[in-house]
Amino acid sequence: MTTAHRPTFDPARGKEAQRGPAYHQRLLPAHMTLKHRQAGQGGTGDNETRDLRAELLKAEAAHYAKKNGNTLSDDAGDAEASSAAPKRTIEAATADEEDQNEDPEVKRRRLILQEAKDIDADSENSSDESSDSSDDDDDEEDEQAELMRELEKIKRERAEAKAKEEAERAAKEQEQREVDIARGNPLLNPGDFNIKRRWDDDVVFKNQAKGTEDKKKKEFVNDLLRSDFHKRFMSKYVR
Repeated sequence: MTTAHRPTFDPARGKEAQRGPAYHQRLLPAHMTLKHRQAGQGGTGDNETRDLRAELLKAEAAHYAKKNGNTLSDDAGDAEASSAAPKRTIEAATADEEDQNEDPEVKRRRLILQEAKDIDADSENSSDESSDSSDDDDDEEDEQAELMRELEKIKRERAEAKAKEEAERAAKEQEQREVDIARGNPLLNPGDFNIKRRWDDDVVFKNQAKGTEDKKKKEFVNDLLRSDFHKRFMSKYVR
């Protein structure tokens, strides 16, 4: 017997445990700190000009130092980068000064010689290209001639096959025509014109069973006014 309908006289009691205040997870404090802009997000540090050349030289120096097993401090890397950068700029400056101090006549001759070398190189390239193009043209002409010969051969073979078929068809037509002429006269060929007679051609009564094959079969109709019995009754007693 079930006891679901009976009241609970002795309800369950919880243990006497020390319980603190309960808070929901979403009621806890969150987002207590503000986000700061990182490098590359449009902060104040992004507006400063960077010496990319010095950074590259510093990275190369650190790489080679690590490869050789040495340790390179930041100050040493900066010093090496700063020493390498002016060295290259000095070399470029000395080259510019030499160009400026050069005699104009010597400079003009040097430029003329350089232009002549460039022209010779261009002419050699053009001659090579022209020779290559002429060879290509000759090859294309040979291929074109070969294709034309193949085309003529194919046309000739097709014409011969067509002429042969026409000759065979004409020969068959002529043979059939001769056969028709030879057998077309019944006086010369009485055997080909024998008339076949039926066994009932000379009987007195013919077509005695005509109309019996179209006799209608009995059909069941679920309608008394359209049934066969009703039709016979009406045709017999009601005119």
